[in-house]
Amino acid sequence: MCLVPANSREPEKESQISGECPTSKIMNRVIKSGNGWRIGWNPSAPLFKGLVGTDNWAVELTEAELNDFCRLSAQLANTIKELASELMDEEKIACEAESDLVWMEVTGYPDNYSLRFILNSGRCVEGEFAATAVSGLLQATSMLKVF
Repeated sequence: MCLVPANSREPEKESQISGECPTSKIMNRVIKSGNGWRIGWNPSAPLFKGLVGTDNWAVELTEAELNDFCRLSAQLANTIKELASELMDEEKIACEAESDLVWMEVTGYPDNYSLRFILNSGRCVEGEFAATAVSGLLQATSMLKVF
């Protein structure tokens, strides 16, 4: 699912369309979505400039939280990739990374793992991305602010 402008003259109105689209851009806001994930960036928002979620839930993040989310998820993906050669085919792995703002964990096989996070900022937020969603989400996090 992707959010796109319902009318180009009225960017605040949105409609949902089925299927996937790599990027929707409404004013300065960017929302990327794929199978089981979505991530967004709105540089003009006063406090919560980021968004992460799935088809069933979403949470807004501060810029610092979103930066840590993107950095830690890439760090975990690299760690799993580096450890892959040391694991047997049927061996699962769990890795954690944390900042002052976000705790993250990946669990599964080196080529198929879920991603879980908890915000440490006092807002009591926890979310998880299924293994089928993680690859696309990781790709999007690396390019989110490029547009």
